[in-house]
Amino acid sequence: MKLVALGLVMMATAVTAEVTLHPVFSENAVLQQGVPLPVWGTAADGEKVTVKFAGQEATATAQAGRWQVELKPLTAGGPFALTVTGANSITLTNILVGEVWLCSGQSNMEWPLRGAATGKEDAAQANDPQLRLLTVPYRRKMEPQTTLEKATWHAATPRTVIDFSGLAYYFGRDLRAARQVPVGLIVAAVGGTTVEAWMPPVAYQTEPFLKPIFADYQKRLAEYPRLLAEFQRQQPELMAKHELAVAAAKEAGRPIPLKPVAPGDPTQNNLWPAGMYNGMIAPLLPFPIRGVIWYQGESCHDRDKYRQLFGTMIRYWRQAWPGGAFPFLYVQLAAYFHNGNLPFVQEAQFRTLADVTNTAMVVTTDCGDPHDIHPKQKEPVGARLALAARALAYGEKIEYSGPLYAGVKFDGPRAVISFTHLGGGLEARGGELKGFTIAGADKKFVPATATVDGDHVIVTSPAVAEPIAVRHGWSSVPDVNLYNRAGLPAAPFRTDGATN
Repeated sequence: MKLVALGLVMMATAVTAEVTLHPVFSENAVLQQGVPLPVWGTAADGEKVTVKFAGQEATATAQAGRWQVELKPLTAGGPFALTVTGANSITLTNILVGEVWLCSGQSNMEWPLRGAATGKEDAAQANDPQLRLLTVPYRRKMEPQTTLEKATWHAATPRTVIDFSGLAYYFGRDLRAARQVPVGLIVAAVGGTTVEAWMPPVAYQTEPFLKPIFADYQKRLAEYPRLLAEFQRQQPELMAKHELAVAAAKEAGRPIPLKPVAPGDPTQNNLWPAGMYNGMIAPLLPFPIRGVIWYQGESCHDRDKYRQLFGTMIRYWRQAWPGGAFPFLYVQLAAYFHNGNLPFVQEAQFRTLADVTNTAMVVTTDCGDPHDIHPKQKEPVGARLALAARALAYGEKIEYSGPLYAGVKFDGPRAVISFTHLGGGLEARGGELKGFTIAGADKKFVPATATVDGDHVIVTSPAVAEPIAVRHGWSSVPDVNLYNRAGLPAAPFRTDGATN
């Protein structure tokens, strides 16, 4: 038995001593150009590890089971070979250098290309060896993780893109066409998740407004064993009562009552604070990225805090990554009949532009489906994200946003609305402007007449002699048609909303 045990220990030591690369470095990977490039993995303590890549060589000594070297900034190109040498050798032969974007959020980011309006047709045309894709496996954790499980980069082909994020694919496809350099897309998205789930643990330790959220979760975590034991103790009695209730309901022709269920395990909840960050974002660090595209908000449960939560998350993500305030581009929620919070969440997303620098928002008033929280029009949304990336990340002099509310002046019965992002001028598409309402001192909003007047929109109503407020698209399903001449729609707004 002692010999067997000794043999197992020696085998375990041999395994842990083997030099490994972090899984984000796999065949077909894209590495970010123009920035210092960390490369890291695991090895036995004290082992010297040498990395050779694109004419550079760097050596590090493993400490606490981890090694890391830093290469000097590289320019776009490849494919290059990446070799790692220590107790053993690793060679990757198809590595590109280009632009890397992290694509995150909830189900509308996760939604596969096969589910997009023309996704299957577009997938059939996908054959770009310089567009590379990595999907981070689903994983929620109570503590930040350092590695990924079963994560592999793939070049874009009909087979690899069909189940990849449709929105991310369209964004990457357009960016590739515009920039003509390799593009790598990393998707880390999970349906039904909140901002709180993607917030780093350090934010909960630091921000006063976040501490009660984490404390509430810790309380539920502590109470769960007691609640479960109590349910299990009462379960026979509860089930007996349920069977009697079912029989009575059937006899009376009433709906069958729901079966008693055990209390939910907080550790199995996708909404748990920092859970998604710990399992799916932390393992990527410090892999350099150019920026982030984000689509989330449908699971917002506290519309009044969303603006503060969202802006805080962006700031802490930027602190976590080397390189500072990278561009953060996000999608404003689309129309959906059953989302009564929609105008308020949209407003919070709009206000985030002023709260957090180097951000851009894609408007989707013309891309939604009132009956489907997962609208199929992913291609125009991806295209608009690519426009924003080209402008913010790469400094291209292009219009990347639809008209955004800038201010209002009241002139007798007229409300004069001004905008930023005029994009060559304002225009109404498909007829007269619609979707505007106006109110006087009684705060009763009525439908209004709106007309484009140069760089402004004039809003009036015969029912409101002295207006004090105007709203545009303030509905779960806005019917609006204000655009700029760059072809981008105006964002919903209200002039009576909070501005700070």
